[in-house]
Amino acid sequence: MPYHPDVHRRRSLRLSNYDYTATGAYFVTICAWQRECLFGEIVNEGMRLNDIGVIVQQSWINLPDHFPHVALDEFVVMPNHVHGIIVLKDNCISVASVGAQHAAPLHVKSTPHVMPGSLGAVIRSFKSAVTKHINIHRNTPTHPVWQRNYYEHVIRNDNDLAMIREYIAANPAKWSDDENYPGFRIDCAP
Repeated sequence: MPYHPDVHRRRSLRLSNYDYTATGAYFVTICAWQRECLFGEIVNEGMRLNDIGVIVQQSWINLPDHFPHVALDEFVVMPNHVHGIIVLKDNCISVASVGAQHAAPLHVKSTPHVMPGSLGAVIRSFKSAVTKHINIHRNTPTHPVWQRNYYEHVIRNDNDLAMIREYIAANPAKWSDDENYPGFRIDCAP
């Protein structure tokens, strides 16, 4: 069925009227396509990356090489998702910048304009670069790697930052309790 904006309205996950180019720390979660466990496995409460997981980890670590205004904090690659803290420092990228943003395509038909240097631009570039490298590695051109969109949380203070760091660090040990764990379900009623 072709896309029709009046029928296929998607609720934005972003805070309305928030400037995602603003200096600050952001907690992000990016899920694999259909939450497939592509990146490795949990062994003895620790993450053991496979070749594809190493690609994801290295691409994450390389983000500041492509975005000088980005700093990384705690992160973990899980079997089917990534949790991480991205810090946007003072961004000197002009709003009038044009062209490709690292690995992101010049024209993206189905997504609204993403401001250069914004959190969305960083995540889009990361997902695009990882997808390209993984599909070359697997010889699966055009195969999706990531779910559409990503979850983000604006980190508001030091207590919030400390709790999120702890959550990320403990995530592999609590894998079976994670909502992204295969077969995980929440009972709605007794």
